[in-house]
Amino acid sequence: MRLKNYALVTAGYWAYTITDGALRMLVLLYFHDLGYSPVSIAFLFLAYEFMGIVTNLIGGWVGARTGLNRTLIAGLGLQIVALVALTLQQVDWREWVTVVYVMAAQALSGVAKDLTKMSSKSAVKFVAGDQEGALFRMVAILTGSKNALKGVGFFIGAALLAWLGYDAALWTLAALIAVTLGVVAVMLDEDIGKSKKKPPLRSILSKSDAINRLSFARFFLFSSRDIWFVVALPIFLDERFGWSFYGIGGFLAAWIVGYGIVQSAAPKWLHRGQARGRPRADEIKAARTWALALGIISAAIATAVGLDIAITFAVVGGLIVFGVAFALNSSLHSYLILAYADDDDVSLDVGFYYSANAAGRLVGTMLSGVLYLWGGLELALWGSTAFLAITWLLTLRLPAIEVRRPALV
Repeated sequence: MRLKNYALVTAGYWAYTITDGALRMLVLLYFHDLGYSPVSIAFLFLAYEFMGIVTNLIGGWVGARTGLNRTLIAGLGLQIVALVALTLQQVDWREWVTVVYVMAAQALSGVAKDLTKMSSKSAVKFVAGDQEGALFRMVAILTGSKNALKGVGFFIGAALLAWLGYDAALWTLAALIAVTLGVVAVMLDEDIGKSKKKPPLRSILSKSDAINRLSFARFFLFSSRDIWFVVALPIFLDERFGWSFYGIGGFLAAWIVGYGIVQSAAPKWLHRGQARGRPRADEIKAARTWALALGIISAAIATAVGLDIAITFAVVGGLIVFGVAFALNSSLHSYLILAYADDDDVSLDVGFYYSANAAGRLVGTMLSGVLYLWGGLELALWGSTAFLAITWLLTLRLPAIEVRRPALV
């Protein structure tokens, strides 16, 4: 039963992830071809990122009261609505009307994303069982495969746009989600993750020191990546190296796929195999070590860019090394949130944590443009380094994990 639930949760998350990556590429390429400015295109995704903050907080509370299967189904359903809504947009609309409309549709997609992600990752806590290391392995596989598939989604989105056109591509993605939604709705256990109590709305704000510290660390970790990755890096590759738009997109998509593969393999890479009954402090120590390593990598790339030393190798090669270290950090954090979470409040704790994650992405995206404008890629990288230093300091105060058996459903 646990394996069936894990397979269903993973399938739902995978289907959403493919459409999420494809939709981002569809919207970006389509409106770029229509002549929309980079600023207008950036606004199209602003509501998507912002809604992640709200959705994770409220979604975790709803999941605890109603069950994770309902929030997962709601997330998949909203993605269908968002995809279909985008087909109604007309090319002869005024630009500001189109921007507002697409922002609203993207906001729905943002809600769908975080309902699906919160539900899927919370559900792993209940389906992992009590086998030593199973939780870490399942989280790593789910998280890593998600990121790899998002990169695949970038390619699928571009291919569908070229083969079928914008509207037909959106309908194809909606059909994929509809099939997945039907399977999940019929086969997933109804009460998975449902709290034995009815938590009040005020419980969405975590009171656990461990959850709070890890969530703040997550905020700065993801801000540190997006500060230089989202806006600064693509513009730099265009302005300094003269790469084509498709070359930039393909490189970033390949990076995301590789990043996901590393995440999936994180338990093996981090030598998770330890004797049963041994204190589980290795993941916390590893989180501290890899946060420090990531800060050093970012500072080294910033120095090379500032001094113009082997700049192509520093940026391209540095991004690959950064991706490996970042993937290990992210995988460790994704495990630790479930290890710290209380069995009866998993979705609340995970929702709070991913709200911090969404806030970090939003702040990082904003700072990426601002810092690049002020000081180019070098300043963006130093901003990333500063945020990673804060991440490392926060991980120094992470408490030990209380050893307990996961709840079974």
